[in-house]
Amino acid sequence: MPHVPGVRPALDYLGLSRPRSTDIDATGDYGVTLARMHHSESEVGPLNALEDKRLRRIRLFGTTGAVLILIGSLGTGMVPVLQNPIVGMRLLSLPSRMFSTALTISIGGTMMLVVAWVLLGRYAIGRYGVEVAEGRSPARRMSRGQADRTLVMWIAPLLVAPPLLSKDVYSYLAQSAIAFRGMDPYTYSPMRGLGVDHPLTLSVPNLWKDTPAPYGPLFLWIGEQITRVTGDNITAAVFLHRLVALFGVGLIVWALPRLARRCGVSSVAALWLGALNPLLILHLVGGIHNEALMIGMMLVGMEWSFRAIYGTGRLSEPGRPYLPSAAGWILIAGIAVIAASTMIKVASALALGFVGVALAVRWGATLPALRNAPVSQWWARSRTSIVALLRAAALSGAITAVVVIGICVGTGLGFGWTSTLSTGGIVRSWMSMPTLLSVVAGRIGLWLGLGEQTQAILDVARPIGQLIAGLFVIRWLLAVIAGRIHPLGGLGIAMATFVVFFPFVQAWYLLWAIIPLAAWATTRWFRVGTVVVSAIIAVVVMPTSSDTPPLVVAQGLATGLLMTLVTSAFFFIDHPTRQWWRHRRRT
Repeated sequence: MPHVPGVRPALDYLGLSRPRSTDIDATGDYGVTLARMHHSESEVGPLNALEDKRLRRIRLFGTTGAVLILIGSLGTGMVPVLQNPIVGMRLLSLPSRMFSTALTISIGGTMMLVVAWVLLGRYAIGRYGVEVAEGRSPARRMSRGQADRTLVMWIAPLLVAPPLLSKDVYSYLAQSAIAFRGMDPYTYSPMRGLGVDHPLTLSVPNLWKDTPAPYGPLFLWIGEQITRVTGDNITAAVFLHRLVALFGVGLIVWALPRLARRCGVSSVAALWLGALNPLLILHLVGGIHNEALMIGMMLVGMEWSFRAIYGTGRLSEPGRPYLPSAAGWILIAGIAVIAASTMIKVASALALGFVGVALAVRWGATLPALRNAPVSQWWARSRTSIVALLRAAALSGAITAVVVIGICVGTGLGFGWTSTLSTGGIVRSWMSMPTLLSVVAGRIGLWLGLGEQTQAILDVARPIGQLIAGLFVIRWLLAVIAGRIHPLGGLGIAMATFVVFFPFVQAWYLLWAIIPLAAWATTRWFRVGTVVVSAIIAVVVMPTSSDTPPLVVAQGLATGLLMTLVTSAFFFIDHPTRQWWRHRRRT
């Protein structure tokens, strides 16, 4: 092949070229670059008195921001069309009559929460310009209890707020009500199953009123039980759905530190980047999205699975290989919980692949070096790995099949979810690479007079994007088999790949990758990059509608920024007024 600049490095990276080395055991470079995202870090001592004082100020500053978000949400929150509990209350309904003011308060509160989270990083991963830049652990970190208390204080005001930034919860309610009536939510849309004038249908966004449910049967069954309890009371149903999301966050908080310690990462650093992330607080708790339950169950299943796989105990009883031991039952439970999480939302199915290869590695699988070996040695060099992979796939597949079939049959909702997974494809999200490139190409075509070709381009680009994502995921699986990256890191990278090439992406989808990677990736560019992206997305996704005048948005941003600066000065600068107040309290 003639020498073309850049081609050989690309082929080497993809593992498609023949290695220059003649070493028969050379396995290629799968995961070599990604492995640099991780290094072990130590747990360090508690904060000193001065740092404790500053931490309390930051915590209170973030809590103030959350309270402002609550106040602003009374005017900008996604309240139902009917049964609005705020209507008629003189004080609580005031923000709804002053939208621009409510928007400013919401934006200002969001900025304060984001600033507090960024400042809190000083006590989780160290100073950005010193410890983070140098890739070393700080001298002291906040304790696990301090991190938990901070999360509780920042979440608490949002528990009674209207749904934030999204009306998806009203789709949950309508689809659950359809299932409660004995109809198939994978066939009947809210408009057809409940009627155009039903109170639940009226609150569903127009985009989703005539589309079937894209969610798994376990989630709809949970919603069906909520409907059984609340009936047509929208306020009570929304609150119970928020409790379900909060339960999912609790699972994340339980599993994430344990996974971090398993990977040699500070549990507090993982909690700060994953659980305290403003995207989780604003979207999973405030927005009441089922990703909270999906991610929580997925992480718990992975922790249980890794506890068995990386433990010292046998997975089966001695002399009876088909009878699980105590560790074997933990492994089965872990895989079953992951399989159940796919019945919330199918994206967590990627975790099954990485648990499977981790199990295969325990059983002796390695990445076979074949490209320099004679063809006659192929089976001899690959047999152990192939058998281990087949055994792991058979076990994981059998457990998953039992769980999925049991849930589909047990809930009475069947397998209709398999035909509605692409329902969200009607959304054209700028955060999806295939969709963004297709829309831009369609606009260019219009300018050139070629007609409206956007949908045709989407129909081609989206499958290509999914194919590319699938190939990269295979590569990350090979990197795990090669022992270069931990399965949890491989899952996080695969989720990031999946999100980038997914046909439709929402802001909270970033958490699919951020939360697992928070327990494994420690490099400066990942942590700082995650902070920057999370902060920008948290502020950019505002509680506005398509008909909000740009001037109102600009005024809200400017005033919210000013509000954040003034409040920051009050909280963090020891000005004379603060000193006078402290002196007066002492005297």
